[in-house]
Amino acid sequence: MGLFGNQLANVIEWSEYNEDTLFWKWSNNEIKKGSKLILKPGQDAIFLYNGKIEGVFEDDGEYDIQSDIIPFLSTLKGFKFGFNSGLRAEVIFINTKELTLKWGTKNAINIPAAGLPGGMPIRAFGTMSCKVDDYQILIEKISGVQRQYNIEDIKERVMSMLDQLLMKWIVREGKDMFNLQANAHEISSGIQSDLDLEMRKIGLSVTNFAVSSFNYPEEIKKMQEKAAAQSMVGDVNRYTQMAMADSMTNGNTSGVASDMAQMQMGMMMGQQMVNQMGGAQQSNSNTSNGNENVPKFCPNCGTKTNGAKFCPECGTKLI
Repeated sequence: MGLFGNQLANVIEWSEYNEDTLFWKWSNNEIKKGSKLILKPGQDAIFLYNGKIEGVFEDDGEYDIQSDIIPFLSTLKGFKFGFNSGLRAEVIFINTKELTLKWGTKNAINIPAAGLPGGMPIRAFGTMSCKVDDYQILIEKISGVQRQYNIEDIKERVMSMLDQLLMKWIVREGKDMFNLQANAHEISSGIQSDLDLEMRKIGLSVTNFAVSSFNYPEEIKKMQEKAAAQSMVGDVNRYTQMAMADSMTNGNTSGVASDMAQMQMGMMMGQQMVNQMGGAQQSNSNTSNGNENVPKFCPNCGTKTNGAKFCPECGTKLI
């Protein structure tokens, strides 16, 4: 009858392979004579007997049950007794590649903010990547109750923790509540660190976490646009200079750049007129002050001076 009797051989492979699946259990748990294990790139095969890991195949290729698998799994109890009835063992296929998923808050998170009693309602979106870190923990925590574990299962677990982690790290690292994107890297790093600690409890590691964008309510966006416009008006001189420089660089003096140039020239002419008027007033003031020092009568001949600098009668200099 041979090692496995007259039983038909089977192929041990991940027949339902999907890149979005983290692990998958082989459905036929009886390994027979002539059986082969087929591993594709990015897959590991874990052989379990009575719930215990007996061996892990990591290199892709084809393995024969008699020449490759039996010697490798020599500790199995069944082999010591001739193993004539076939081996009832579990095989779990592991996806060794990084799985990347997109995440986004379902509802707005109210972040504490000065001047807003109810907090700032913020939504966030981004991506994260994870992979299997510990086979033993993964099997103990997950594979014992599920035949396969998909990216949507990971996402569900992540989203259950994400709101609290976002609030924690936005409050800690968000220097400007109205421009959180400036601190997105620090916020993402903090979340990744905490999330990785939690995911390792089920045998996974978080290899990357990124916040792509923060979304604010429409009222906040309008306030930001208004503040930016006011800032631009407050620095109109610099704005017009930039417009003129851009116009000269591109050889285009029409449109907005031309208008800005004309505005700048008008402002300069106006300033010159103000300066000239100020100078004239200053000159008149000086003249007036000088006439006040002229004596009313000539000290030499006694003739009335009428405010002149020289005596109209004898020519004596009065100031």
